Amino acid sequence: MKKHCLPPTTKRVAMNTCSKVNGTIRRETVDCIGRYMGDGEVVLSEKIRKLDREWDTERVLETTAASAVLLGSVMAFRKKKCCWSLFAGATGAFLLMHALQGWCPSLPLVRTMGVRTAEEIFCEKTAFKMIRGDFCENAADAESLLDIAEK
Repeated sequence: MKKHCLPPTTKRVAMNTCSKVNGTIRRETVDCIGRYMGDGEVVLSEKIRKLDREWDTERVLETTAASAVLLGSVMAFRKKKCCWSLFAGATGAFLLMHALQGWCPSLPLVRTMGVRTAEEIFCEKTAFKMIRGDFCENAADAESLLDIAEK
């Protein structure tokens, strides 16, 4: 069996997060799902819409890194100091490290703040769709199956 150097895309952040933090995020998700178990379709649909707008770890890290690179570049141009170019370069290197390995220096802070991965958000959203009854339908073809999944 061939050994892979890079972790799976959907699991790389969780694999690089402290198990205590992963556990806290999971417990909070389970608690949230439990609070909505008896609610109707309107409430569940609103919760799903909120989950669609929730920022995941990738969006938070990309926004932070892009802001840092922009700041470093502007300061390097204005101040003509090498340290700002190094700052921008290091930020880019950390973002690349995150893209490949799922870890960067700011990840522990972001995860401790409770920012979830896209996969974690998707799983909660799927649980709410199951409670709402979205998956009771039978689909005859691939297009219909995809339509149900995208609800």
